Order: sequence, then C-alpha cells, then structure tokens
Amino acid sequence: MEFFRLKNNPGAVNLSDIPVLEYEAFAEQTIALLRKKEHHVTDYFTVLTGGKIRFFILIAGDDTHTVYIYSHVQEKELKSLASLTAHHYPMHIFEREIFEEKGIMFTGHPWMKPLRYPYERADKNAAISTYPFYSIESEELHEVGVGPVHAGVIEPGHFRFICHGENVLHLEIQLGYQHRGISALLTESRGMLHRALLSECIAGDTAVGHALAFSQAAEALGSFVPPSALQAERIIALEMERIAVHIGDTAALCGDVGYQLGQAACEALRTIVINTTQDWCGNRFGKGLVRPGGTNFPLSVEMAGNIREKLNDVIRRYKNVTDLIYNNSGILSRFENTGTVSAVQARNAGAVGVAARASGMKRDVRASHPFQAYTAMQYSPSSLDTGDVLARGYMRKLEVDLSFSVIMNLLDGFGEPGSGVSPKPDYRMKFKPDTLAVSLTEGWRGEISHCILTDEKGELLSARIKDPSVHNWTMLALAVRGAEISDFPLCNKSFNLSYCGHDL
Repeated sequence: MEFFRLKNNPGAVNLSDIPVLEYEAFAEQTIALLRKKEHHVTDYFTVLTGGKIRFFILIAGDDTHTVYIYSHVQEKELKSLASLTAHHYPMHIFEREIFEEKGIMFTGHPWMKPLRYPYERADKNAAISTYPFYSIESEELHEVGVGPVHAGVIEPGHFRFICHGENVLHLEIQLGYQHRGISALLTESRGMLHRALLSECIAGDTAVGHALAFSQAAEALGSFVPPSALQAERIIALEMERIAVHIGDTAALCGDVGYQLGQAACEALRTIVINTTQDWCGNRFGKGLVRPGGTNFPLSVEMAGNIREKLNDVIRRYKNVTDLIYNNSGILSRFENTGTVSAVQARNAGAVGVAARASGMKRDVRASHPFQAYTAMQYSPSSLDTGDVLARGYMRKLEVDLSFSVIMNLLDGFGEPGSGVSPKPDYRMKFKPDTLAVSLTEGWRGEISHCILTDEKGELLSARIKDPSVHNWTMLALAVRGAEISDFPLCNKSFNLSYCGHDL
C-alpha cells in the first residue's frame, strides 16, 4: 500500500511526500483500508492547484494512533468517477460535497445530490428550494415537513418525515440554508488573529474545540511545540466546555419529558461552569482563550483554585440531580428503547463522538490520536451499548465524570516549581511552504478535523474544516425510523447536532 503515515496529532507533511495514485489504485486502497473496523475516514476533499484537481483522503487508524494520507490528481474538466459509497457508506457525505463544489459525478452513488448549497457551488442552477426530497407514492402515507424556520432560537434546517399514521417510515434531513463560507474566509484572511477569531465562530457552542483544532494546525505549520503548561490549560478549557454543554443537554432532555426539577437544576449548574470560564478569560464560551502560539489568559494559581472550587461543587450537585433523573421510573419509561441506533448502524453510518460511544463504539480522539496534554495520559473513554435516548443521556453523566477527573489531575500541577508560564500568542508565525497540516480534537460532540494547505510561499492555499455533526445527522434519521413522530424532539435533543457546524 502507498500512503504517508502521520504519527503525530497535530502533524504536518510536505505535499511532495504524499503519494499520488491513479484513481483505480486509490479506490482499491481506500476500500481495503476501510474494511478494518478500527479505520474510518476523517476527511476526503479536493484542492484546485496548477489547473488540476488534487484529491486528498485522510483515514484514521484508531488502533495504530496514526492517520493514513494519500491522494489522486485529475484534470479540471473531469466529469465523473466511480463512487466508493457502495463499498463504504460514510463516504457518501464527502462525495456529495465534492459533487456540489466541483460538479464531479460519482457513478454508482445511491443519491448524487448536494450536501449543502454553498455560494461557490459548481451548478448555480441548483437551488435548495427545489431540493429533491425522497418520496413514496401511497394513499396510506403522508408527509410532515418541519422547518426550515423553527420555533425559538434553533437554526434553519428542513426535516421531511414520511409517516404511516403516527409512525415514521423515513426521515430526510436537509440543511444548507446558511452557508457562511468559513473555509474561504480562513483562506482569504491575511491575519492570524482574524483566522483565530473565525475559528471560534465555526460552531458557537464549540468555540474552544474548533479554536484548538485551528491553533494546532497553525502551530504544526509553524513548527511550534506548546509548552506543558499551555497544553494543560487548553485541555482544562476544552473539558470545561464539554462539562457545560453536557449538563445543558441533560437539562434539555429533562425539559422534553416534563421533569422541571432536573431541567432547572442543570440549567443553573451549567451557568456556574460557563461563568467560571468567563472569570478566566472574559467570555462565557471561552472565546479569546485559545490562540496560536500561546494565550492572553495564562492560568494563575488563584484562577486554578477558583476552577477547582466551582467544579467540585457543580459535580457534587450534578451527581445528586442525575441520581434523581436516572432512578425516576417515569423518565426511564420515556428514555429506554426510544430512538435506538445499533452498533452496526452506528458503524455503517460512520458515527463519531458521544453518539458513537452510546452505541458501543469507543471512538474518541483523546484516546486514539491524543493531542496536547492527553499525550501524557492513559485516557480510556466510556461507552454504552444500548444506543437509545437513555444511553445518549447517561453518556453525558459519564463524560462529565471523566472530564472532571482530567481537569482535577491537570490542576494538581499548577503553582508547582518548574510548571512554567504560558507564552503570548504569536500572530506572525511563519508557515512551512507546500505543506499539509492535520489537526484532530475531540470536541464535546466528537471528532473535529482541521486541515490547512500552504502554497510554495507558505501562504494558505486551502483551509478544510469538518465538524462532527456532518457524520452524525444520519444517526438521527435512523433513530426515529419506526418510532412515533412525537418521539422526534426527544431524539433530536439526545444528539444535539450542529446546523452551523454542517453549513460551513
């Protein structure tokens, strides 16, 4: 087999060291690698350079802690390629994206339609208003459309249910109503600070996760190795973000089944966590905290003590609340066996993060491709195997417990002699020319991937962003299949996927 084996996360590889295969060999190698259950596609994308299209694929080897990288090159006028989706279903999202961007048809793809409707799409005549939803002709069935304008503050997305009475036979989810061109903005931007600010806005509830992924990629290109103190601070911030969101999701699940005590208590606990983050950096969502090359908010001994005190109190109270939630027969009757996604379905869908681990897959970048302070840990993720709302809800509790343990262990080292002081950000960092940088982080939803390519001058040629939600929307569609349509809001909350993270 021909590939470059990237052993570090983050890591950088010279473009000339990435093998270029003919498409037939490329396809055969991809199919062979993905037969192994420990392998999955982290990204597959194209870059237009020198009048040709270069395709890059990144396959994570969870068992070997590496990323396999290789490519193929095609003429710009290319019209079609044989689809890999029939051999490995998770490829469908990447092939659909390449189709919308470059107009390349993948023959044999089960449904070759755009993943989004970006402004730079190849076919300007394609419009989201005429999206070809799946339909079934029958006098016994009816369709229910939800969105794209939703109640409250939820973002735009259209959900088309095909139902037999109250039972859902099929759900198709179509997003793409708010494409923001983040990748193009990152590439066109001339300043590192501006790029760092953009990275925090990729998915508002994952500001730390995406900012860290971008900073890691930039530092790999700039040959900067963060000192241990900075690594620890970043992981503390990442795990505080995870704790806050998981507690907030617990509140949302309680609200959906009418358990107001759990909802109100968890909302209050989430507020304590994000307010502690605000005490640290001035922003409740951690914006401004993670920057390439350093930080403007090094963690002081006093702030470390504040975090320890607040989190000890939050975790104690959260345990009391979750004990009530998961011993309540009324709640359990709504959570158990609702929205079940099996381990086989999750693997075939290419699931990542909490959704994958709730269905028995121990897929977690912190363990498979450790980054920052995780490289010095023996991190072992939790998992459950029932794949229902109960599992996805209880995974929140397990995740919070693990995050708390990680934070407490890292805080133990602060203030000790030799622990060091984190440097200031470096906004003038010079990038290696003709290089691909790969950065993976485990955001609270799951695997985040940032890939940055530079040209011969070290300028950004392309910035490729992938949010975990892109992998997991299929999981939500599978979860409601065969269920009553009234179960959809509860199933939706149990995944809590990102619309804007999808519509980059």
